[in-house]
Amino acid sequence: MSLLNTHQRAILLMIIAPTLWSIAGVLTRHLDAARGFEITFWRSSFSAIFVAGALLATQGWRKAAATVTAVGRLGVLSGMMWSIMFVCFMIALTKTTVANTLIVMSVSPLLTAFLAWLFLKQRIARRTWAAIIAAFIGILWMFVRSLSAVQGQHLVGMTIAMAVPVAAAVNLIAIKRAGHGVDLIPAILLGSVFSAAMMLPLAWPLQASLHDIAILAVLGFFQLGFPCMLMVRAARSLTAPEVSLLALLEVLLGPLWTWLGAGEVPAQETLIGGAVVMAALVFNELAAMRSVIVRRT
Repeated sequence: MSLLNTHQRAILLMIIAPTLWSIAGVLTRHLDAARGFEITFWRSSFSAIFVAGALLATQGWRKAAATVTAVGRLGVLSGMMWSIMFVCFMIALTKTTVANTLIVMSVSPLLTAFLAWLFLKQRIARRTWAAIIAAFIGILWMFVRSLSAVQGQHLVGMTIAMAVPVAAAVNLIAIKRAGHGVDLIPAILLGSVFSAAMMLPLAWPLQASLHDIAILAVLGFFQLGFPCMLMVRAARSLTAPEVSLLALLEVLLGPLWTWLGAGEVPAQETLIGGAVVMAALVFNELAAMRSVIVRRT
């Protein structure tokens, strides 16, 4: 029963994390002056502040410093992957539509499953492969209209966006390879610092108003730092493909929050595709819970 409870808690964390990630679009629609590189700079800076504060509050100065220095090569690799995701996502949004960016990001579960099989020798259950493929089809259906005009700058944006699922897959493999022996939450801090440092020269001079900074603080704290910490915790009890698959909730919920918070009514394709994605996620997790119960009885 304890194994089942642990798995359930991990699933809950991986539902909360992408739900928080998905608020990025609706909140950025309410910014006054901050754009592109500056959004990434402030968001990453506030994420670094949040994660550093959480480490200090829970571990104290000396232990937190020791935890950061103990991440090793895998921690540095993970930090680099976080920074790539933080940066490329926002740059892609300046070159192409949110829909095109999300389409590219939806390949993450397939890449993660392949890398988990290749580097972790992890057997991927057929139900997980089926759920990944079904979710991918659902996401393509959600944004089918957006694919009709992919050319020029849109191709540039989608090419940049491709770095996000690649980095996400590599990051998950690094987290799983580190295992329980190394705490990779400090890698989120490293990634936030790397991202902010890269963006500052490109974002200067800063133009964000106090209104913008308040929104970007919410993004840094609760849309980036906190949910990324939840994902690292959840990854300890879930397979890499499961984490990546559940993360697709961000793609499903993003258009919903934009509809409710910015008045953008989702197309029928979005509603149908979203239902397919949700069905795939529910099917995979119910099947996983059933297999655990069968093994223990």
